[in-house]
Amino acid sequence: MSGFARRLGGMPWREFAASAFSGTFLLAQALCAIHVVNAHVFSFALLRGASMLPTVNLAGDVVVVDRVSPRLGRVANGDAVLLISPKDPRKLVVKRVVGMEGDAVTFLVDPGNSDASKTVVVPQGHVWVQGDNIYASRDSREFGPVPYGLITGKIFCRVISLPLYYGSFICH
Repeated sequence: MSGFARRLGGMPWREFAASAFSGTFLLAQALCAIHVVNAHVFSFALLRGASMLPTVNLAGDVVVVDRVSPRLGRVANGDAVLLISPKDPRKLVVKRVVGMEGDAVTFLVDPGNSDASKTVVVPQGHVWVQGDNIYASRDSREFGPVPYGLITGKIFCRVISLPLYYGSFICH
């Protein structure tokens, strides 16, 4: 038997295997914990677009999304929320809650072209959401009241504004 084979035969393979298994198991636990926190406690989101100007930077903002508050019913008028788009369920959108169930909401029907307004009472289990920039937002004025269950999170804190040289740290 060669010297190399003798050295291989003398290695503590069981200890190596146990150590590798232990490290892999620890990594799997950490990844599971990260997933649970991201899906159910808080997460980060990149917001872009003109519908929430001037609150959200057109180039984009990275925000912290509170995932617990909507489950506990702690969403109120004035909160910026992350929700599943009623028009395209594959997309998430950010809008501001303007009316809760039972509220009468008055809005401009076509803000760019007329002063005509309409009043709607928000039905039970729904919210009325609008973008801060009424001229460039597709919101409840277009698709009506949104079921409360479509709200996936409440915007809690802006971490950074893009481009990075306009960075800020603002929490509400």
